[in-house]
Amino acid sequence: MNDADVTLDARGLSCPMPILRTKQALAKMTSGQTLHVIATDPGSMKDFDAFCRATGNVLQQSRAEQGEFHYVLRKA
Repeated sequence: MNDADVTLDARGLSCPMPILRTKQALAKMTSGQTLHVIATDPGSMKDFDAFCRATGNVLQQSRAEQGEFHYVLRKA
């Protein structure tokens, strides 16, 4: 997941901050670029899925690893 265009560290933030920061980061990106988000909020799993369905961005990868949640989104 290190080959993303932009990495966003949202560790330690609770809902809705990881999604809000993601929205801000995506606004600065161009279509087709990828964003790797690292979060620690367990609720982010469902939040990122819903966010991508609502916005048209693509959730390319999601995984949980050692208490962290990693997401790779491709901007629509």
